[in-house]
Amino acid sequence: MKPTLVVLAAGMGSRYGGLKQIDAFGPSGEAIIEYSIFDAIRAGFGKVVFIIRKDIEEAFRAFIGDKFKDSIDVDFAFQELDNLPKGFKLPEGREKPWGTAHALLMAEEVVNEPFAIINADDFYGADAYKVMGDYLFQLDNESTAFSLLGYYVKNTLSENGSVSRGVCELDENDLLTLITERTKIYRKDGQVVYEEEDGLTPLDENAPVSMNFMGFTPAVFKHLKDLFVAFLEKNIEVPKSEFYIPLALDKMVKNGVATVKVLETDAKWFGVTYKEDKAAAQHELSELINAGMYPASLWK
Repeated sequence: MKPTLVVLAAGMGSRYGGLKQIDAFGPSGEAIIEYSIFDAIRAGFGKVVFIIRKDIEEAFRAFIGDKFKDSIDVDFAFQELDNLPKGFKLPEGREKPWGTAHALLMAEEVVNEPFAIINADDFYGADAYKVMGDYLFQLDNESTAFSLLGYYVKNTLSENGSVSRGVCELDENDLLTLITERTKIYRKDGQVVYEEEDGLTPLDENAPVSMNFMGFTPAVFKHLKDLFVAFLEKNIEVPKSEFYIPLALDKMVKNGVATVKVLETDAKWFGVTYKEDKAAAQHELSELINAGMYPASLWK
């Protein structure tokens, strides 16, 4: 059974100033997500599911077209504010989406096999898809042995300032025991450090961090639905409350209903949040193309 790639692509792009999910970054007009799909195909994934909003469906479908229809199956799921469990009603004035875990729940009807989930505007690297694909191929649909890619923190830093990363702690079997959010990580005098109120603390360059590339099976949906109901009971009237995948995963681990294997990768990650990030991402892609990692035109 080939695994599926689920792509979170419903974001508003407010800080970027447009639909960065389909903005051109590659030399032939490719979006970052196209490199992810290219890597997933090479790693043996059989389907890609885009989670989008209805109001961007026309533009998104036009962009995707039939670029990779002969290489991988394509399906869609839709994240809408009013798609809530029975007994809950959308609060008046709510505009903010319910978060990434709610978005993932929207894919339940179209995902019937082990799957990975990624952000549309992040570049994860070819090795990451191979490592995740190899792991997912071993699972059956009932397994709750979930996973996440652990990137070396040195491969996720920015030259434009500090970054926020979830630093992973593992047990002797590489199972996740804790993710600690460090909000100001950067390189200083050749060393990776994180900054807090009491000063700077060195961080191992190879410390694993989560970049929201995770692996699941369809068994996750039951647990997500239960957790979403609990979230809504407490937070439905909080206008900016969000139901995030990492928080839901943490609760599953603490409740003893799932484990999370941290998979090691030496891939380099980069992402796009602001319009100013585009030039750096284009440079990174150009370097990879020049090194022979990708063709200058992905689909020709």
